[in-house]
Amino acid sequence: MISIKQLNQATPEQATLMLDGVYEHSPWIAANALSQRPFRSLAHLKYCLVQSLEAAGREAKLGLIRAHPELAGKAMQSNTLTAESTNEQNKAGLTQCTPDELAYIAKLNAAYLAKFGFPFILAVRGARGVGLSKQFILSAVERRLHNHPLFELDECIRQIHRIAEIRLNDKFGVTPTLGNDVWDWQEKLAQHSDVGYAEHGQLTVTYLTDAHRACAQRISHWMKECGCDSVEIDAVGNVVGVYEGSYKNDSTLGNNNADYSQKISKLLTGSHYDTVRNGGKYDGRLGIFVPMACVRELKKQNKRLPFGIEIVAFAEEEGQRYKATFLGSGALIGDFKAEWLDQTDADGITMRQAMQHAGLCVDDIAKIKRDATDYLGFVEVHIEQGPVLNELNIPLGIVTSINGSVRYNCEVIGTACHAGTTPMNRRADAAAAVAELILYAEQRAMQDGDSVATVGILNVPNGSTNVVPGRCQFTLDMRAPNNAQRDAMVNDILAKLKSISERRNVRYTAEQTMCAAAAPSSPEWQQRWEKAVDSLGVPLYRMPSGAGHDAMKLHEIMPQAMLFVRGENSGISHNPLESSTNDDMQLAVEAFSALLENLATEF
Repeated sequence: MISIKQLNQATPEQATLMLDGVYEHSPWIAANALSQRPFRSLAHLKYCLVQSLEAAGREAKLGLIRAHPELAGKAMQSNTLTAESTNEQNKAGLTQCTPDELAYIAKLNAAYLAKFGFPFILAVRGARGVGLSKQFILSAVERRLHNHPLFELDECIRQIHRIAEIRLNDKFGVTPTLGNDVWDWQEKLAQHSDVGYAEHGQLTVTYLTDAHRACAQRISHWMKECGCDSVEIDAVGNVVGVYEGSYKNDSTLGNNNADYSQKISKLLTGSHYDTVRNGGKYDGRLGIFVPMACVRELKKQNKRLPFGIEIVAFAEEEGQRYKATFLGSGALIGDFKAEWLDQTDADGITMRQAMQHAGLCVDDIAKIKRDATDYLGFVEVHIEQGPVLNELNIPLGIVTSINGSVRYNCEVIGTACHAGTTPMNRRADAAAAVAELILYAEQRAMQDGDSVATVGILNVPNGSTNVVPGRCQFTLDMRAPNNAQRDAMVNDILAKLKSISERRNVRYTAEQTMCAAAAPSSPEWQQRWEKAVDSLGVPLYRMPSGAGHDAMKLHEIMPQAMLFVRGENSGISHNPLESSTNDDMQLAVEAFSALLENLATEF
């Protein structure tokens, strides 16, 4: 095993030899990165290696990719792999393939090489570092065969960096223990899924279903195990765990009785545990388990901070079962709308009935409103849910602001009529009107450069091949970095809907279902995240959040700031391919711990 100190003190030749085998047959990458010494941490070394390759250009990248062996290819079968590659392919079970499996892999390898001109690369030890299944590997090849060549080149490089990261961990004797624990918690929680999805191996957890309540019980149990002094499930289903702070006695009172202690503020943190339908394992849940891991470490050390830590696993954020979003965090700021209780789900079950069935007391909802003066602020860790950090090969991002968003449920009503007998200029085609609006919304959002507009649901009720659509139902989701920019786009799109409807002789309805103001990060709290991330030797990258988060609700009553964690698979989210690595989760825990320690010094 080697250490960062040894690497920093070694001669260039010695240091290059220490890093031999990290990048397949390419010692020049390490040699070039050594100019950045002294390395502040292993994470800093990893990033310097990434930058070394990036500076080398396209041809060097192609050479590196081509230096890698095919999966279960001729090199493996002839025992000519490097020791590192042999170990990796063995952990993934590729060295124990059947003849039929080898034949199919060979077919996929040939198809991939023919299309892209370089071998398929995958970090087969995976996000957890213990090895992917053969089925997962085969599915990855099949899926990536459809990618664009330029994208696939970059994806191969990202996979190589992940391979190098795991090899470096082995060389330095580093195991991301806390990252593994956070990863494992998410895997175990993902065992619970709603009926109709669980049978197909899909993850779906919507508000107050059996799976949702099972998740709440698991989280509650783990919070207690981690050392929270109190854990409860509140009136809307939020799971709340509190790790108390240490008391500071007021000397002016003339005694040391804890009953006379000064009021202790708390740091509020957390995220949501519900999911979209057929979603991923990390969206929201990562922000619950990272602070839990930090509390557990504090408990192990028998250490108290001069402030408490309140972790909230918010019961609902996604708005999947009912037309209500941010239900969990909204209740904490007193923004729970009574009319929500009478909303019905697809099965006709009201929210009130669902809450009663879950044993929740509707009358207590108002009581869980938080007093902002009791809290220092709110911080949230979240998977990025986008491609930026993944493309930049940066593990953590500091959020500068959460985009403002508005959602509408809309319907255009025209006239259903015979598709064969109705001339084109005599139609009141509801779907055609919506199609025109979709194209306009796309163009209007692109006009701003950083706005987005999406029609995520599109439905022609009782549609038929030979009938002109008489109705078309759709949703609108519109977001922008600030409220003024968002509102200007919303006004333009709704005005366009009106003009299209008038010109096409159709009518429409547009019901606003959600409006969330943009939430700029508190400068002080953003700086605290920056200081924490910098202490790890990780490059600082500041970015806005295009997605909405519970933090934007807490923003209404207290300062907030977020930390993003890089996602794999191009940062895809709301998708079964949503993923992150144990190493990136480890860094998130370390960053959160550093934030807590730095905050303690301010008291």
